[in-house]
Amino acid sequence: MKLLEGKTVLVTGASAGIGRAIAIGAAKHGANVAINYVRDTIGAASCLAAIEATGQRGIAVQGDVALPETAADFVARSVAELGGIDVMVSNAGICPFHSFLDMPVETFERTQRVNMFGGYYMCQAAARAMVDQGRGGTLIAVSSISALVGGEFQTHYTPTKAGLHSLMQSAAIALGRHGIRCNSLLPGTILTDINKDDLADEAKRSYMESRIPLGRLGQPEDMVGPAVFLASDMARYVTGAALLVDGGAFVNLQ
Repeated sequence: MKLLEGKTVLVTGASAGIGRAIAIGAAKHGANVAINYVRDTIGAASCLAAIEATGQRGIAVQGDVALPETAADFVARSVAELGGIDVMVSNAGICPFHSFLDMPVETFERTQRVNMFGGYYMCQAAARAMVDQGRGGTLIAVSSISALVGGEFQTHYTPTKAGLHSLMQSAAIALGRHGIRCNSLLPGTILTDINKDDLADEAKRSYMESRIPLGRLGQPEDMVGPAVFLASDMARYVTGAALLVDGGAFVNLQ
């Protein structure tokens, strides 16, 4: 059963990790897919090839999400080449782990601009196109369990993830009249390039796994089903919501 048949899905930060998995998963569910990436041309080409291997159309558009013009360009090219936009998955994000007291200004500001500003610009550009089309749509922000819990070396990162969740709540109110649904995904610890160095320590990895009721860390593919659900008409009455995808980690921290 292809839940996204006939839809066009845009995914930012899709050359690797969660974004790549969601982009390919959307194509497998019948969507044409546009991906955004910033530097990894090899990864983007590989993702695009996997999308096209499903029989769906795809395009890859390079750009830094921290810049507002990137969002306008990504949406405009997607509409022009794929015929419209039905779903925006704002996924691009960074987390250069660093202690709080000596956080470099440039590290703090870059994290804010990529994660929070980038998510805002992308969702705003997508919403404008959806309103112009007049057929509604879906915005999905990839937030994090970090929107709900703290992290000693993530004082620059956790506020951005809380901000994305809050953005989806407010956007749900602002855009409901246009038939645009806005929700956030809150992944737990998913094995990606962001945390591969941090989790290279076997003792820390084992400790992290021990706190998860399902007994393992997440894989990018674990995010596909939740994203496809929120993007599909099965979630037609779901907006302003947050879906935890963390193997039960959050409830086990209570």
